[in-house]
Amino acid sequence: MLTLTEEATTAVKTITAQFPDAPQGGVRIAGAGSPESQFALSVVDAPEPADTVVENSGARVFLDTDAAAVLDDRVLDAQIDPQQGSVQFAVTTAA
Repeated sequence: MLTLTEEATTAVKTITAQFPDAPQGGVRIAGAGSPESQFALSVVDAPEPADTVVENSGARVFLDTDAAAVLDDRVLDAQIDPQQGSVQFAVTTAA
């Protein structure tokens, strides 16, 4: 199952905290079905019925079926640019 680094956990919690009307919300990752494909990230109120839910210290990530299969043994990391306020996510292999 996908795991989250501390940085990714912080980033997801920071992003979802901007949507207080969606306390069950999280970041949803949708994939195109192959390891080489791009993933689409969005903030949603709740997971879709078929989504896999990954939780870590209050951060919630929802994976569609394709993303869950491709990211099964991966790690989600994030880099936060404090000056720009931007977040860049990266997927790596588990150590």
